[in-house]
Amino acid sequence: MEKLYIIKIGGNIIDNAHLLTKCLTAFSSIQGQAILVHGGGKLATELATTMGIEQTMVAGRRITDEATLKVVTMVYAGFINKNIVAQLQALGVNAMGLTGADGNLITAHKREVVNIDYGYVGDVDVVNYELINNLLSSAIKLVVAPITHDGKGQLLNTNADTIAQKMATGLTKHFEVHLVYGFEMEGVLTDLQDPTTLIGFMNKVQYENLKAQKIIFDGMIPKIDNAFLALEGGVRSVIIGKAEKLNQLINSTAGTTIKI
Repeated sequence: MEKLYIIKIGGNIIDNAHLLTKCLTAFSSIQGQAILVHGGGKLATELATTMGIEQTMVAGRRITDEATLKVVTMVYAGFINKNIVAQLQALGVNAMGLTGADGNLITAHKREVVNIDYGYVGDVDVVNYELINNLLSSAIKLVVAPITHDGKGQLLNTNADTIAQKMATGLTKHFEVHLVYGFEMEGVLTDLQDPTTLIGFMNKVQYENLKAQKIIFDGMIPKIDNAFLALEGGVRSVIIGKAEKLNQLINSTAGTTIKI
């Protein structure tokens, strides 16, 4: 079965031109099929702050009111997505940038209010795997922004870690899928200030214990939750680590390898 690498990048990698280029250069060297899913939280937060739009995060997830939705759409689907695509084209990669609304790639529903009203945040319903397969078979590498739609004309801000997981899990029917979560840390750390506290391998029991002790910070929780969902859904491997070390992460010589 053909290999497919789904790479999710976020954090300060998006804001640092040098590190982003290093990551994209590594991405361009991937042999075979590859999809890049990106976030862009810091840049969106900075722009929103400049515009006087207050931002609220809960457990690593952004509360998205109407004004914030406009900002994240401009930043994620606009500047960041097209900047990445342009850089990949310069590296000889025939890349195509998409949101969930393009080609009906990802439909979602507005998250129901239980204890927290997340606003215009979407939870994924359907991924258009046929479209993905058609594009991949045409030797196109996809760059996916975390904006989805509800099929009724409403855009929704959707967690990029979740999008990467949903794509990875569904595509296991067609590929041997490997999922990499790249961000600014070496991987899962027990001390955020000390990269030597990297956890090389982590299973679910260890994760639950560390979470209960509040050792794992909020922004990491969605990544790890999605990592276990991906593995349970048939994804061959999941690794979390520094985005600029993408080659090492793919070869399992860096980062944290998540195991069931």
